[in-house]
Parts: sequence; C-alpha cells; structure tokens
Amino acid sequence: MIWMWIGFIAFVLFMLALDLGVFHRQAHVVSVKEAVAWSGVWMALGVSFALIVYFAYEGQWFGLGTVVDAVDGLLNDGATATEKYLTGYVVEKSLSVDNIFVIAMIFNFLAVPPLYQHRVLYWGILGALLMRGAMIALGARLIAEFHWVLYLFAAFLIVTAIKMLFIKTEEHADPDMNIAVRLARRLFPVTARFHGQHFMVRAGTTAAHETETPGAPVVADEMVEAARPGTLMLTPLALALVMVETTDLIFAVDSIPAIFAITSDPYLVFTSNVFAILGLRSLYFALAGMVQKFRYLKVSLALVLLVVGVKMLLAEWLKVALGKHFNLYLLLVVLSILAVGVAASMIADHKRK
Repeated sequence: MIWMWIGFIAFVLFMLALDLGVFHRQAHVVSVKEAVAWSGVWMALGVSFALIVYFAYEGQWFGLGTVVDAVDGLLNDGATATEKYLTGYVVEKSLSVDNIFVIAMIFNFLAVPPLYQHRVLYWGILGALLMRGAMIALGARLIAEFHWVLYLFAAFLIVTAIKMLFIKTEEHADPDMNIAVRLARRLFPVTARFHGQHFMVRAGTTAAHETETPGAPVVADEMVEAARPGTLMLTPLALALVMVETTDLIFAVDSIPAIFAITSDPYLVFTSNVFAILGLRSLYFALAGMVQKFRYLKVSLALVLLVVGVKMLLAEWLKVALGKHFNLYLLLVVLSILAVGVAASMIADHKRK
C-alpha cells in the first residue's frame, strides 16, 4: 500500500511545482477565464482519479481494499470505493466553497493586491495539505481503536450544521480577532505596506524600503524606516497567509469528520480531501467576485453537514435498508441539495436585480 501513497503524493508535489514554477512563476492578476479553465482541470483530475480508485480496489493493488471499513463494516471493492471517494470529494469540495467566502473577506480586510493573492493561496493550501494529512492520520487511528468516536463525529457535525445557520461567516475574517495573527504581531514587527511577494523583509534592505508593485510609485515604508537595520519584519502578506492557514484549520475541524462519516479508509479520505483542496485556488478566483450571489449556499452546506451527520448515526440501518451501495444515494442527495441551493440563489439574485 505504501507505493500507492508514494505515487499519489509524488503526483501532487509535481502538480504543485508545475503550478507555481511554470504557470504562475511571474506574479499576475488571475483572470476569471484563467481561473475557470484551471478549475476545470482540477475537477477533471479529481473525477478521473475515481477510475484509478476503482481498478486499484477491485484488483486490491498493494493491499488496498483488504481491510474492513469501520464505518460500514464492509470490504471496499471497486464499486463501493469509487462511490465513497466521489461522495467524499463532492462533500469536501462543497464545504471548501464556504472557505472561499471567508478568504475573500480576509483579502478585503487586509487589502491584499490581486497580483499577490495567488501566492498567498498557494502556500496556504500547501500548509493545509500538511495539516489535513496529520488530522486524517489521527482520525483514522482513533476510529480504528475506538469505533464509538464515529458517534461523537456525527453529533459534532449536526451541531455544526445548526451553528452554520445562525453564525455569521464575517466573524472569522476580522484580523484583530484572530489569535494567530495577534501572536504573530507580538513576536514580529509588521510593515505598514506590502513589499511585493515577500512575506518577510529585513529593515535596511532595498526590498524592505520600497513597495514592489509593478507600475506603482516607489513608496517608503515608515515602519521599516523606524526599525533597527537587520530587524526581521512580517509584511501584511504574511498576516494574510496566517489568517488563511488558521481559517482552513477551523474549516478542517468541520470537514474531516464529514469525510469520516463516509469512510474510514485513510487512502480514500486523503485523496478525496487533497483533490478538493487543490482546486481551491482557481475556484476562489472564479467565484470571489460572485460570493454575494450565492445567498442560499450556506444553508445548503449546513444541510449537507446535517445529512452526513445523520447518515453516520444511521449507517448500520441504512446498510440493511438500502444495501451496500447506500453511499451512492448519499451522493445523489448531496448533489441535489447543492443544486437547489445554487438555483435558489440565482433565482433570488435575478429577482433582486
């Protein structure tokens, strides 16, 4: 099984290197057309990977599909593994949309230039992959040792769904309320201005004394001028990165239990999560300008969490009533909820105009 993990991680690292090192080597404003194209690429890769999942579990490549799934007590063959992977991918992808709304607010609060937003998202998502990998490993271990943890996850998802209906998303986006940002400001001085793509600068260097936005006049940074030469300072771009990372950690606490409601197979959990996250950057640039149009999407996401939590509680009964492919019905229900939320939002926006 280790070779399947190595192969997948190598593929992900190659795609990330290709993304930043080739296609986005030079900082530029990502257009909606470019973002939609990249979103299509990442979604195509995520859906196409289901074919590899099918043949890998059907043929039990490197031991995949030989361990009983703790969620439903079944061995995952090609069909059931594919259903669980696609369901997990759709659930994680839909939950990441709410994350996009918060990231848009963060960039708005800190006035991050569109030219550098891709860089923040790139490193933010790389950190998110590492955090989620650790959380998935811990969650899989807990479920393998203590099956009753699934019921705690179910209760947590149901409570989270109810809270999503009543808590405003804007509360998570204020930098002054972010503990990680306050800690970063306590440990490091922060420059008053952006310094190109730099997350950190040293006082006394050319990069630290001038803004580097192409086409903009050279402007001195008063905070850097007042600092002692050689002092290491954070830029507002670094604060944006800290907020994106901590925000993803908050959302991961919601989404990781959601995927464990579908399967406890670490490989299915990790791969579906990774493909959902990898397309988050391009999806942000495609949707950031339309966040206000999807007024009912948050309600849809709350209902998705509610359905997934209830499914986790009733997994044994559903397996008897609907058969071993009951995750396929869950996938259809999730897609229907999201479709209704998007359609209702578009209709409401049209009426408002």
